[in-house]
Amino acid sequence: MNAKVGILFGALILGASRGDEAARGDVYSVVELSFEGPAQGPRNAPARDVDFRVLFRHESGTPEHRVHGFWDGENVFKVRFCPTKAGRWTLAEVRSNARELDRRREGDHVTAAPSRHPGFWVPDPESPGGRWYRRSDGSHPYVLGNTHYSFLSGMKKGDVLAGNDIAADVAANARYFKKLRFTPFGDRYPHPAEKPFLDDDGRPTDAGDFSHRPNPKWFRERVDLAVRTAYEHDLVADLIVCGPDAEASRSVLQARANGGDAAPYLRYIAARYGSYPNVWICLANEYDIQKPSYAAEAVARLGQAIKEFLPYPTPLSVHPASKTLWAAKLDTVAGWADHHIIQRKLRAIAPAADVIEEARRGRSWPTVNDELSYQGEGDKHTEEDTISSHLGTFLGGGYGTTGHKPANKEGHYFSGKFDPAEHTAADNLLWLRQTIDAHVTFWKMAPGRSIFPGLDAAFRGMAWPGREYVLGTDKAAPVTAELPDGTWTVTRHDVMRKESAVLSRDAAGRFAFEAPTSRAVLFHFKRN
Repeated sequence: MNAKVGILFGALILGASRGDEAARGDVYSVVELSFEGPAQGPRNAPARDVDFRVLFRHESGTPEHRVHGFWDGENVFKVRFCPTKAGRWTLAEVRSNARELDRRREGDHVTAAPSRHPGFWVPDPESPGGRWYRRSDGSHPYVLGNTHYSFLSGMKKGDVLAGNDIAADVAANARYFKKLRFTPFGDRYPHPAEKPFLDDDGRPTDAGDFSHRPNPKWFRERVDLAVRTAYEHDLVADLIVCGPDAEASRSVLQARANGGDAAPYLRYIAARYGSYPNVWICLANEYDIQKPSYAAEAVARLGQAIKEFLPYPTPLSVHPASKTLWAAKLDTVAGWADHHIIQRKLRAIAPAADVIEEARRGRSWPTVNDELSYQGEGDKHTEEDTISSHLGTFLGGGYGTTGHKPANKEGHYFSGKFDPAEHTAADNLLWLRQTIDAHVTFWKMAPGRSIFPGLDAAFRGMAWPGREYVLGTDKAAPVTAELPDGTWTVTRHDVMRKESAVLSRDAAGRFAFEAPTSRAVLFHFKRN
């Protein structure tokens, strides 16, 4: 189901006459334009000191997108632009506090061709309670994700090379999942020589307090590679911009070497990755625990800051600790987040479904349990636990994320090198996602079981009243459905066995059946 997409890198645009075509690209591709700016070196801080932004305006007058530029080494500055409509896009305004960049190529244009790329992820206001995402083209893929926190460093416990290949790892994940969570850093397992930041003397460092001085080599060769490869496979690149674990990585929002101002780093992230339709942003992992931790009010202000830098409707939220769902003080600044991240590690359908509803608390937005079930001895979650809890999260009206954790801070969930033979729930989760996408109009649904009287407590379901229903369980039990008018096709999907069977093509009225012995079975009722 992955869209076939491509990325276009525009040629260096120096030397062309005013009003030239700067580049061509497809709608929802990423067009990269290079500019010659002031010479910068390792001791400079262009992410902080050079303000550079371009306003792209469609030939019809609307829409327009203001995109920040970023330094990419020596005297090279870049702008990444995503056309959202076919036609000519003019560089209507080019503004910078650096004379070499100010008004440079103003009036040139990018030509965008139609494409079939599904575009950005935006909350669907027409879905019940606004709980589901849709793409720009109106499609609604279901999202199940995986975790590789620090795989970009290529290191694992004991300062040992992990043996992973970033592009291969991303491509392997895309064959099973729809989202991959990771940080731009080495975090707990940093690379011994290559680092994401530069200190005041221009030396590479892992210290996030120097987040106002990102190292372009690191971001170009590692983070860009992961995000771009994910784009090519239409895999969500869920960037955790602070954290997850080590103090050095968690200090990026603290930014002590820049007087506590994290805005340059946030602007850099927005400039470098905010034009990718596949990017989601998690502002911080477990923001309220670990070291340093951040106050909810500070998180809200930082969230608003990066939201103002982002040129497109990039999904944005923050990940709280396991005992917290959504702190009221995160609403100090309203509207900065568009979805809700929770962390509840669960093993069964009913609790996984119920926590999604608990987390929503009347809010109209998508909810993602981003640490739902890490398979392995680290958390003592079995393959069956992981599969069952993800089905439950779906039935609760939310999205879930897994990981492979054979021991604390070890395995795929930190170091990558994804292997479905080790993360054995992956093929079942793929089967579940494909089954949902192929058969279930879930974006019309909200939790509900009203047509199933006398249900066992282990069952959870969703309803599009009068049109379509799903019901799931991890317990064998008899079930009765009081079907609305019409005839109905009833299908059983056993997620553990990856088997589907039609129970009836013309069910009507009172329909009785048995739920089999399985840790994850989904029944689908669709009116003919």
